[in-house]
Order: sequence, then C-alpha cells, then structure tokens
Amino acid sequence: MTVRHKLILEVYLILKRGDEVLLLRRFQTGYEDGNYGLVAGHLEADESAVAGIIREAREEAGIEVREDDLRLAHVVHRNVGDGRMGLFFRCDRWSGGLVNAEPHKCDDLSWFPWDRLPENVLPYIRQALTLARDGVAYSDEGWG
Repeated sequence: MTVRHKLILEVYLILKRGDEVLLLRRFQTGYEDGNYGLVAGHLEADESAVAGIIREAREEAGIEVREDDLRLAHVVHRNVGDGRMGLFFRCDRWSGGLVNAEPHKCDDLSWFPWDRLPENVLPYIRQALTLARDGVAYSDEGWG
C-alpha cells in the first residue's frame, strides 16, 4: 500500500525595501536560535496561505500587508521529519510601523542588502532568498 505524503505548510514573507530584505533573528524558540530567518509561520487549519502570511506579518512585525501586494516568489519542499512545504511571498508595500512584536521569540529585526545577507541566515532561507531574487520558482532540500 502506498503511503501518502503529509505536509506541514509554512508561509514566509520576503519584505523588500529597495535592495534590502527584512530578517529577524530567532531567540529562545528552541529551533535555530541566534540565526536569521524571515517573518514566517505555520499555516493554521482554517486559513488560506495568503491569510496566514497576512496574520504572521501582523503578529511578528506589527504591519499590515494587503493581498494585492503579495506575490508568490518561491516554493521550497523540505524533507525534514514529516515534510514541509514553504511558500515565500514577496511584498514591497505595507502599512504601519515596523516593530519587533514578538521580543520573546526574536531579538533583532533588521534590514540587510539582499545580495549581502549575514552569515547566520538559515541555509534553506538563504537558498530560497537567492533563488527568489533570481526568479526561480521552486527548490527542494534534503531529498538526496
């Protein structure tokens, strides 16, 4: 009998300001603390991917993004544990003041040049950012 793949769906926000991208440094989460990632989270059962990234933008960065300003920039299928699919949405317009709305999970929220990311960016995030910048729609990780 074939076992069907079950995925955890993750959403990520590539927030752009000119040639810069917003990164947050993980803090006291128990996963990759001290490394940079993006505004992101798991999709909840009762929401679309777009609704999920809009919620995460509000929860983590205190900003409002509109569906019309989001563009799917990259998809990553990761072979970790139970399998994960990450949808990376690009956005260069938002409203509200950017703040670290979750200081108990993030100790830095900063802009970095997209072509000069800090060394301690999570590897799959770096891969997704590089490929999204280059217009590549899909990548995978950990499949051999």
